[in-house]
Amino acid sequence: MGGFSSAGTGKLVKVDGKMDGAKYRAILEENLLESAKDLRLGRRFTFQQDNDPKHKARATMEWFKKKNIHVLEWPSQSPDLNPIENLWQDLKTAVHKRSPSNLTELELFCKEEWARISVTRCAKLVETYPKRLAAVIAAKGGSTKY
Repeated sequence: MGGFSSAGTGKLVKVDGKMDGAKYRAILEENLLESAKDLRLGRRFTFQQDNDPKHKARATMEWFKKKNIHVLEWPSQSPDLNPIENLWQDLKTAVHKRSPSNLTELELFCKEEWARISVTRCAKLVETYPKRLAAVIAAKGGSTKY
């Protein structure tokens, strides 16, 4: 699990076992505000997540409210425009090139490659976000070049 802003990548966290709402909240508790601080986002940032049930669970939404974290409203059945998907693909490509031979190497390579993602790449994804949204609107929810 990871996050980013126009200032670069935040922490990348290995998820052990099956993710459920409690595990999701624990990861957020241990990492989200620290990443926001490291990225110098201040306290007034907007968090984006998809509509996975564990993300939208009452307990999770209450956690965000208690922490005063604004969560971007994301309509159900919406196209997956979360720009982090682009970074996941970048990470997958970079790690694949290194050919990890075991889980320890896989985790290490993931963390190293995540840290190597440039601020420029992250900033460009944030900067082009309005264009992505406009393209989906123009395509009436259909596929776009993004």
